[in-house]
Amino acid sequence: MTTTLTLEKFLPYRLSVASNAVSSRISGAYRKRFGLRIPEWRLITILAETASATPASLGDATRMDKIAISRAAAALIERGLIAADDNPADGRSHFLSLTEDGRALYADIAPMALAAEAELFASFTVDERNTLETLLRRVEAAALNSGGGPD
Repeated sequence: MTTTLTLEKFLPYRLSVASNAVSSRISGAYRKRFGLRIPEWRLITILAETASATPASLGDATRMDKIAISRAAAALIERGLIAADDNPADGRSHFLSLTEDGRALYADIAPMALAAEAELFASFTVDERNTLETLLRRVEAAALNSGGGPD
């Protein structure tokens, strides 16, 4: 094991750079056409998959912090793309869900995002894509199960 940190070979840095590059590439189209930022797009997508969710569960699902969730939700509520309904089990929380306009927007954007992803993976084989998915899930699981370390 080496004691010298080389940023270009440091896993957290490489993942961050790759994630930012991919997100920027894919988000460019929906930012220009639909005026959505990455956190807003993530909320729309997760709500399209789950029907409704609390801000806390959205944070767990997306690994976004409370402030990012709150800001994205507020912007989407203001635009009429998501609705907030009372949570009878917790008066401090609420359920967020897509409105009809939000579902229509998702239906327009999802094919664009999938096409951009397909373009990024055009030179990958199916096995390489599957391997990448498996390795990313293992890295995520290892990070979540490591139990401690610096924040």
